[in-house]
Order: sequence, then structure tokens, then C-alpha cells
Amino acid sequence: MRILALDAALARCSAAVLEGDTVLAHEAAPGGRGQPALLAPMAQRVLAASGLTASALDGIAVTVGPGSFAGLRSAIALAQGLALAAGKPVVGVRVAEALAATLALPPGRALWVAIDSRRGRVFLDRDGSIAPVPLDALPRPPGPIALAGDAAMEVACRLAARGENVMLTDACLPDAVAVAHVGALRLSGALPPLAAQPLYIDPPEAKLPAGGLRPAPVP
Repeated sequence: MRILALDAALARCSAAVLEGDTVLAHEAAPGGRGQPALLAPMAQRVLAASGLTASALDGIAVTVGPGSFAGLRSAIALAQGLALAAGKPVVGVRVAEALAATLALPPGRALWVAIDSRRGRVFLDRDGSIAPVPLDALPRPPGPIALAGDAAMEVACRLAARGENVMLTDACLPDAVAVAHVGALRLSGALPPLAAQPLYIDPPEAKLPAGGLRPAPVP
């Protein structure tokens, strides 16, 4: 299966083209606020380096969150546009799924993925259940856990200080290669469907005024 994968969820953006387990092309760069400008030319370069066109793909995979508002929207819009133009399916991949795909955990140790929400909280993904959790009110693990994500170090330190059995992994940021592997499983039906739509945990901060954006017309 030939997959183009895109990621701009956190502090890095990346693009990759895979055919089965073979990486045909891959590129990554620190993202930050420049992700919307970096990702489109990056996707174009990896497609060219792979020797494939979008019409030769079997599908496109993209990380849907949680993560940066601008990064998620730019990556998803690009993936949807490429998929629409080429007539190919596009699937979403959670950040936790992409990170988990890079890890081989010891038996009996569950994976928690902690993503920094920059408000004294983390978005905590536990087996697909995602919730905003204050750092000073972290839940007690039911058993041994491994931690991944860009806030894993902070969470691991706090839980270890309470005497919990935690293992810190080196999986901090998602990468398009892992996104492609998960996307291939989703496209083949081995994983449940997930739409390529932003996965927002918090409600939007900006709200329309009660009276609308414009004053009512004067009769």
C-alpha cells in the first residue's frame, strides 16, 4: 500500500511516502509557527523524491490531534485537498496512535500519552480516551505505565514523586513515517475509521456575540 503521510500536530512537521514497510521518501523539520508555510512544499518534495504522483497513492494519512490549532488545520486541509484532487481516501491518525506505533512496551505496562496544553494542564490520552487534566491533579495509574508525548517528562516526574510505577519513553513528537504505518492499517480496515477532522479537546475560546457579528439593520 502506497501512503502519503503528513504531520504538523506539535513542535515538528514531517511528510513521508511509504510503500508497505519501505520508506520511499521522508522529510522533517522543527515546526512551531511556521508549519503552515513548511508543510505544503515538504509534501511536494517527498512525493517528487518517491517518484510517485498523488494519483498513484492508495491513500493519505494525517495527524488530527490533539495539538497545535494552526498545525492541525494546515495539515488536514492539505491532506484533504490532495486527496480530493487525486480521488484518494484520506484518514486521520491520533497523536497517541502515531507515538505508540514507534514503541515496543514490556507486557503489562499501559501507555499514557501526555500532550502539553500550555495552561498548567496536559491532554492525557489513555487507550483512546482523551481528557484535559491539571498537572497538580493527575490521576493514579491502575498499574505500571509508560509515558510518551511532549509533556511526558513532566508527568513522569510528578507521578514518580508519588511513588507510581512509571517508565519514560523517548517518543515525544509524532512523525509522518509512524503516521503512515497507522494510516495503512486504518485504510485496510485493521483499525476503526477516523475522519480527517481536527480533534479538539477544549471548546473554542472565541465565541460569536449574542447579537451576531453585525448590528441589526435599521428599519
